[in-house]
Amino acid sequence: MRQGEFFINMETFLIRALQLILSLSILVVLHELGHFAFARLFKVRVEKFYIFFNPGFSILRAKKINGKWQFKFFAKNVPSTDRPKKDAEGDIVMSKSGKPETELIPLSELPDDDWRKYPDSTEWGIGWLPLGGYCKIAGMVDESMDTAQMKSEPQPWEYRSRSVWQRLPIITGGVLVNFILAMVIYAAVLFTWGKDYLPLQNAKYGLQFSEVFVENGFRNGDKILSIDGKQYSELSDVIQKILIDGAKNVTVLRGDSQILNITLPADFPQKVLASEETNLISYRFPFVVDAVSPGTPAERVKLQPGDSITGINGKQIPIFQDFVAALDHYRDSLVQLTFYRQGKMQQVTIQLDQSGKLGVAVRPFTEFLQPEHVQYSFLAAIPAGISLGWETLSSYVKQFKLVFTKEGTKQLGGFGAIGKLFPKSWDWQIFWSMTALLSVILAFMNFLPIPALDGGYVLFLLYEMLTGRKPSDKFLEQAQTIGMLLLLALLVYANGNDIYKAIFK
Repeated sequence: MRQGEFFINMETFLIRALQLILSLSILVVLHELGHFAFARLFKVRVEKFYIFFNPGFSILRAKKINGKWQFKFFAKNVPSTDRPKKDAEGDIVMSKSGKPETELIPLSELPDDDWRKYPDSTEWGIGWLPLGGYCKIAGMVDESMDTAQMKSEPQPWEYRSRSVWQRLPIITGGVLVNFILAMVIYAAVLFTWGKDYLPLQNAKYGLQFSEVFVENGFRNGDKILSIDGKQYSELSDVIQKILIDGAKNVTVLRGDSQILNITLPADFPQKVLASEETNLISYRFPFVVDAVSPGTPAERVKLQPGDSITGINGKQIPIFQDFVAALDHYRDSLVQLTFYRQGKMQQVTIQLDQSGKLGVAVRPFTEFLQPEHVQYSFLAAIPAGISLGWETLSSYVKQFKLVFTKEGTKQLGGFGAIGKLFPKSWDWQIFWSMTALLSVILAFMNFLPIPALDGGYVLFLLYEMLTGRKPSDKFLEQAQTIGMLLLLALLVYANGNDIYKAIFK
């Protein structure tokens, strides 16, 4: 890899990483604030509220004590509030399993400058591991696994002392905030930038299909007329109907007059996932040079911005995608290009390198095809944002079923895969749109009935509502441990997939 390419790749990585960290930080903080708000509404103590995780130490810790804020920077975390339990002779009490038992440290034994002596005030902080954040609610079995607190008698300010109808909104507050946040962001994006899309009817050069689509009956240049008898105007709707909703019959216009019906196999979505192709359907457009890179074959033969390249070695190939495919067969070869400059046809002989590329940037398809722009007023943007939020959630729920297929499992990705969803350069419109999408995903994933997720707590609360019996703290601790192990395994697998693809693919 050349030095210039290395710095470009590093810049792209950092820009995407910063976007990902900022987006997740916003979502996690507001998610945890949802839990915090309902906890405080029902007068339940919140012991800690942290942005990012803080194993060992924290970048910042803050707490209001006796009406005054105290701050500590790059300081070790506050020690645990429990200690080994001892009997009358001073020996450590052992449990039946052979482990030391613990007990809460009485507040009277703590010095006045010890933050643990003031549990009624929330400790706020910023951790150093940018993978999320947390809100530690008193009297709740959570990822902190504070078993000593749970062994004591329930206190009036604890989560466990509240009715099930008060505990339910405390648990669902984070999911609720994330989903509302997504709709608010969508509405703000529509109001600020509007919506741009290219109607399928305006794709005058037809569509470009990935290999798996071509293998199942499509041909580059086809125009999609309808899917299961219904017309669609946006390419995103076409992809969703085929891959997510499982549409089987696609009517296309091939050439100027040939109308064909393509019947897709039942397992077509799995075939697409197995292909690992990303650019499934795109718009075809002419090859017009937008810029010429220095030190490339294009510069050496003096190609210029505005040149319209139409052929190679006497063969007419006016469409950009077809021309790129043709160039791949002429790597490290001498070829003759045909192009038009200011309406006049010209030809030039050019020596390609091993990459088989000319070294030019091309003008985007929006310069040749007519896009549509919809601008929303403030009042119109609100229902449009709500509708978009529901549509996004519905689409994601439908997509989730693919995770349980063999092909879908292989496509699971971690932070690397999520980071690649962000653009290579900072774009606030795309950033906020991606943040809204991640907010919907975070809300849905957190609502899954898995212990350690909000949905797991909801499941136990529903059990309590139906039976009138509350699961024991021991059962909740065991379920929490199992849930944490499952989530850790999923995290390792998903990020392992990213690493494998980065190295071997």
